Amino acid sequence: MDEYYMGLALEEAKKAKALGETPVGAVLVKDGEILAKAHNLREKEQQATAHAEILVIQQGNKALNSWRLTDTVLYVTMEPCAMCGGAMIQSRIDRLVFGAFDPKGGVCGSMFNLFEQEGLNHKVAVSGGILEEACGTILTEFFQELRKAKKEGKSIEKTAENHQ
Repeated sequence: MDEYYMGLALEEAKKAKALGETPVGAVLVKDGEILAKAHNLREKEQQATAHAEILVIQQGNKALNSWRLTDTVLYVTMEPCAMCGGAMIQSRIDRLVFGAFDPKGGVCGSMFNLFEQEGLNHKVAVSGGILEEACGTILTEFFQELRKAKKEGKSIEKTAENHQ
């Protein structure tokens, strides 16, 4: 089932890419039911916290009418950053499943492992590398296009529009 839900998260990542956003998507699941889906909107919203994981947590809070997201699984296409990892702990998510590793910002072992820190008030079980190649490819392609667009003096949004 992890691959199925990660595939849905990849669909969200594609939506982000089409907007010129870093292509990261997330899906929140409880008892086999999708509570929320989201993708990065940091550029569009001009909000530092508009990461896919934060947005899907907020939607999940609304769906359950609770800040506690117990018995949920969060699927995200890229290894979370410290902000998102902290939000997962604070919201009591039971399990995190991610796709691509992030050597520059990931906190599930790439830079350090936030979820194995002693003394935390909640433990999140972590599984990484699910559909890793597909999740990594969309990110690699996006950043290649971004570098090319910058070199040519274009914005990534214009580049994304050309692909639609």
